[in-house]
Amino acid sequence: MHCASPKMVCETKIVADEHDAIPGSKKEAMMWSSHPAEAKEEAVRRDEVFIREFERGDQREVHRIFCEGIMERIPNTAFRGLRQQPRTQALYALLTVMCFFVSKSVTLTCCAPLVLMGARYFYSKTVIQRYLDCALNSDMADIEDYYMRNTGSCFWVAVLDGRVVGIVAAQGREDDNTVELQRMSVDSHYRGKGIAKALGRRVLEFAVRNNYAAIILGTTAVKLAAHKLYESLGFRRTGQSEDHRLPGMSRSPLERLFFQIRYSRYRLQLRED
Repeated sequence: MHCASPKMVCETKIVADEHDAIPGSKKEAMMWSSHPAEAKEEAVRRDEVFIREFERGDQREVHRIFCEGIMERIPNTAFRGLRQQPRTQALYALLTVMCFFVSKSVTLTCCAPLVLMGARYFYSKTVIQRYLDCALNSDMADIEDYYMRNTGSCFWVAVLDGRVVGIVAAQGREDDNTVELQRMSVDSHYRGKGIAKALGRRVLEFAVRNNYAAIILGTTAVKLAAHKLYESLGFRRTGQSEDHRLPGMSRSPLERLFFQIRYSRYRLQLRED
């Protein structure tokens, strides 16, 4: 069982450099400070990225980063995700051929793939927007109450140049003594600096300090970079489903035809129970 987790006064500070990613580079440095205010002032002076716990005043920027990250998944799911779905590709090809035999029109047949892609975009936008609305009306509606006041859970922000540029959450699970990494996102203007890895390491530190047996996460990310990030942190894929159901999905025939999303589960084992 994990011990009670009083809010830690320590902050992880990672030295940023224009040319080197924050973690994993030769110039990487990770330090602990027992004085958050001093750590914050030092970070501002040295243009460092540092990770601290969520504060009420962060709500607006946190929502902005979270919404931006979710909405980016619309084109990724609609178009890039199709490359991971050979059965759907075959079905769309069959529908295109059927269009030719029914209409006998080359023009209509050439337009069929565009119509299919347009439908994929429409349903991806509809489903992901519903999912976003569900999140903004559940845990993201009151981060302080949902994460910061619950023993075994926490929410952090990454700060650079006095601005919140990344977010991540951890939610403890009593039933199997694991902590789930959630809501990780980085401002699109600050990517490629290792901020996501620093946030992931912060969750790892939290899990170790609170005696959790493992960290788990689930992701619908299409980009390979996201999966490589988790693997670089030590996570191993434990399962995958090809037609995941997001909150807010209606599962209507048309929705099933034009929206499919792959869900991958990862686990980082810290110790044996």
